[in-house]
Amino acid sequence: MLTVNQSSVCLAALLVGMALGGAMARDRAWGGEPRLNQIQVIGTHNSYRLAPLPPIQKLIAAARKRDAEALDYEHLPLAEQFTRLGVRQIELDLYADPEGGLFASPSALKMIRGKGKEPGPPFDEAGLLKKPGLKVLHIPDIDYRTTVPTFLIALRQIRDWSQAHRDHAPILVLVELKDESIPALPTRPISFGAAELDAVDAEIRSVFTPLELLTPDRLRGRHSSLVEAIRVGGWPRLDACRGLVFFALDNEGAIRDRYLDGHPSLRGRVMFATVDSGDPAAAWFKINDPVAHFDRILQLVRSGYLVRTRADADTRQARTGDVTMRDKAFASGAQFISTDYPVPDPRFPSYSVRFGGGIVVRSNPVTGDPAWKGVDLERKPRPGPVKPGP
Repeated sequence: MLTVNQSSVCLAALLVGMALGGAMARDRAWGGEPRLNQIQVIGTHNSYRLAPLPPIQKLIAAARKRDAEALDYEHLPLAEQFTRLGVRQIELDLYADPEGGLFASPSALKMIRGKGKEPGPPFDEAGLLKKPGLKVLHIPDIDYRTTVPTFLIALRQIRDWSQAHRDHAPILVLVELKDESIPALPTRPISFGAAELDAVDAEIRSVFTPLELLTPDRLRGRHSSLVEAIRVGGWPRLDACRGLVFFALDNEGAIRDRYLDGHPSLRGRVMFATVDSGDPAAAWFKINDPVAHFDRILQLVRSGYLVRTRADADTRQARTGDVTMRDKAFASGAQFISTDYPVPDPRFPSYSVRFGGGIVVRSNPVTGDPAWKGVDLERKPRPGPVKPGP
C-alpha cells in the first residue's frame, strides 16, 4: 500500500507526465535534436577518490573487513574520466574548512608514521589543505586520498576540460555536503549552515561564468517554478546546452532544506536539489537504488524529470559479477547512471558499466526516439533530415 506521501508523489508525476506526453510525441515526430531528458550517460561515484594506501587499508580491514572491501576502488583524474572514459556525470564530497587546516593531518597517517613508516608519497606537499576553502575527500582521518584536494581545484579542472571540448554534452556535478562526525575519529567536521551553503555557490560562481552554467534560474526562465518550466517548455535541446556544466545537491533532509530556505523554487541558487515531485523546485532527483525504486524512476523519467541512479555500490556487484542493478539502472531511463567501474577493474574483469560501441551519450531507452538507437549523440549527427522544433 502506498503512503499518503508516496501517493501524492505519484499523482504529481502522473499529472506532469500527461502534460509532457504531447511535447515528447512531437519531439519524436519531428526527428529533431533530443532534449536533455531524452539522453542517457555514464557517471562515476566519488569521482575524486583514490583508494587508501596499503598500510591504512590494512588498518581499516583489521577493524572490519567489509568496510575495507567497500573502500577498495579508485578513479582516474577528472579530465581523463571525461576524455578516455566518456564520463559525463561526476560526484564530489565537500567539507567546510573556512579557516584551513582541518583535514591537513589525518590521524591514520600519523599513526602509521608513529611506527616509523612512511605509507606513500608526501601528503599535501603543496600545503593546499592548510588554506581556507571547501575540501574534497571521503572520510576524514582514514579515507582522505583524492585527486582534487579542494573544490576550487576540481572546478578549475572541470572548466578547463570543458573549455577545450566545447561540444561536449552537459556535465552534471553531484555535490554531497558532509558534516557528520564519526565518534571513533578525532576530526570534527564543520556544519553546513547558511554561510557555508552560500560559500558552495560562491566557489562555483568564482570559476564558471553564468553562460557556462545551467542553473535553476536559467531553466526556469520566466516561468513561476521549475515544474512549470519543464511542463511548458521542457528541458533544453542537447545542441542548446553543449559545453555547459550543471550542479545538483546530493543531500536531502536538513541541509537540503537550509539550501532551499529563502530561495523558493531554488531562485538565486546554483544547484538543483531533490525534493518531492510536487514541489515547485522539482526538476532533478537522486534515487540510488534502481532495483527497489525502478517504478518510481520510470514514472519520474516519463514525467520529464532528470534522475541520477547507481549501477553498483560498495564493490559488491564487481566482486560477484552481478549486473542486476546495472541493467535495472539502464532500463529505468535514469539519465545519469553512476558507477565505480566505468571500465573493469583487472581484479574483476567481468564487470563494468558502459554503453556498447564506445557511445558516450545514447538515446534514452524510455523517452528517446528509437531512430537515435546506436547513435552517439555527442559525437555524431543524427542521420537523416532534421525538421525544426520549437
